[in-house]
Amino acid sequence: MAEENRGKEFLRVIKFIGFSISAGVIEILSFTLLDKLTGWHYWPKYLIALVLSVLWNFTLNRKFTFQSANNVPKAMALVALFYLVFTPTTTILGNFLAEDLHWNEYLVTGINMALNLSTEYLYDRFVVFRGTIDTNKRAENKNSI
Repeated sequence: MAEENRGKEFLRVIKFIGFSISAGVIEILSFTLLDKLTGWHYWPKYLIALVLSVLWNFTLNRKFTFQSANNVPKAMALVALFYLVFTPTTTILGNFLAEDLHWNEYLVTGINMALNLSTEYLYDRFVVFRGTIDTNKRAENKNSI
């Protein structure tokens, strides 16, 4: 049983990484589009790109990775709490690195994305979807086979 759980958790991590990569593509493409089409500073480009990727990532990971039947507004509120801390921290630090220290904006965005991937998985797994993993119809159908 422990081996089966380890395998399920490994697959969950792989799915999360895969969906996060797709969210990262959305984030970097929207960031690049805003970078090329506007004269905006780093922070508004980053915030818009981050929001788009978070919505995408939340939707896919809730349905396919964690297979949660959790109350969507409650789960989204918990994710919003994560981003109430993560977003200002990475926006302020990212803006400082890009604008004041003149780091490459894409490098700063990449660092933020890597930080987001690791911290959000842990938060989603142990806070947002705790107790509701594998409870949606997709998971129930798999378990009944």
